[in-house]
Amino acid sequence: MKWYVVYTKPKWEKRAAEQLTKFNINCYCPVIKKTQQRSDRKIKVEVPLFSHYIFVQLLEKDRNLVFNSPGVVRYLFWLGKHAIVKDHEIETIKEWLSTEETSKEISVLQYQIGDKIHLNSGPFCDQNAVVKDITKTHYVLILESLGYILKVKHKE
Repeated sequence: MKWYVVYTKPKWEKRAAEQLTKFNINCYCPVIKKTQQRSDRKIKVEVPLFSHYIFVQLLEKDRNLVFNSPGVVRYLFWLGKHAIVKDHEIETIKEWLSTEETSKEISVLQYQIGDKIHLNSGPFCDQNAVVKDITKTHYVLILESLGYILKVKHKE
């Protein structure tokens, strides 16, 4: 079975994943803990790693079952076809989120805009990227093979 990427309504990622799980669809919504400021205090909340996106694993003939959840909008397409995520990429995300090292920073100070680089650590280890932008606090990398734009904080 293949992993597909499903686009959800805003703030529906976790609810849609729960509903799809009730329909016996293998679903994955990666979440991270984030500190949010309330009017009188700071609290830690779990938020989806990818806004509007969840991953579902099902047979191609069963793809329409995801629309049983009111939070699902559509499938994500890449180059005119349904976007498919490889098993090892899902496992990499799960491993990365399960380690304490998820807060590690990556430094690419020696690179210039337009440079092609190979990532040798972190959640996107062994991926090739192009440096798109360099700001005072972050680097913006394009992961062409995955179709992602990655924002990485400077190492201090």
